[in-house]
Amino acid sequence: MTTPVFDVLTIGNAIVDVLAQTDDAFLVANHLTKGSMHLIDAAEAERLYDLMGPTQLVSGGCAGNTAAGVASLGGRAAFIGKVAADDLGRFYRHDLNAVGIAYPTIDLNGGPPTARSMILITPDTERTMNTFLGACQELTPDDIDRETVEGAAITYLEGYLWDPPKAKEAFRQASRIAHGAGRKVAITLSDSFCVDRYRGEFVGLLKTGAVDILFANHHEVMALYQTSDFETALKLLHVDAPLAIVTLGPDGSMVLADGDRINVPAPPVPDIVDKTGAGDLYAAGFLFGLAKGASHQRCAELGSLAAGEILTHIGARPQHPLHDLAEQRGLLD
Repeated sequence: MTTPVFDVLTIGNAIVDVLAQTDDAFLVANHLTKGSMHLIDAAEAERLYDLMGPTQLVSGGCAGNTAAGVASLGGRAAFIGKVAADDLGRFYRHDLNAVGIAYPTIDLNGGPPTARSMILITPDTERTMNTFLGACQELTPDDIDRETVEGAAITYLEGYLWDPPKAKEAFRQASRIAHGAGRKVAITLSDSFCVDRYRGEFVGLLKTGAVDILFANHHEVMALYQTSDFETALKLLHVDAPLAIVTLGPDGSMVLADGDRINVPAPPVPDIVDKTGAGDLYAAGFLFGLAKGASHQRCAELGSLAAGEILTHIGARPQHPLHDLAEQRGLLD
């Protein structure tokens, strides 16, 4: 097996985040459920944008955030996801390229515009997302660049991409290519609603070996196995997943592998500003460590460090170089 060109390749929805701080009254007036994610059409996206206060644009999407985290740690990252040939698409591509992320996907011409998520952040740091998926749903198997997949130590998929049939087949193709090159494949379940839609298929990916590594939070794990008992869900997950990482919010994370369970506490974050992207950055730290051959304990510590940095500011991209923070805490050999 050749030396990887990339530490982590992420595949997912290419979405521009439009962030704004607001209050509960705005959510009530617009019939929005706090803390939820709503899929909206282009017209509703424009309506909300006109009503929002001052905004901040950030290139987002779960997989894009994870790729940015890997790059901030000093890793070699790549991303596959679809944007349109429009202003937001150019903004997205520029943001990824500017932090050193390889982005081989060709822009969409003649279809829907680039995806955007209107993220409303209330004073209690809850985020309410209103997402127009647009061009990102147009990802197809033709967008899977074989050379990039074969060159990545780990290929990582976001569960949100499981909705469009062509994107689903694109991931299955990437999994086959990665395993054919002797590489690893990971997936994040993304959210409990996503799990409810595709529970059987997600479990099937584990049981058939299409996926080697699973990321989920404790709600998603219980949803996956349709149980309200966390320990029961963990036992079933232990059987199905060669390596599983379960995030527990302020209680840290848990790594299940080879019949063992490792609990890793999260360092305290005294002033949480925005929770957007914390799970994405946790995955970045863990995958970076795994690609570099670190122990599962160290991988989880890197994940917690990356997630903790994201909690201290608005937006899901690191504002301080994660490599420097990791060095300061003695997490890089």
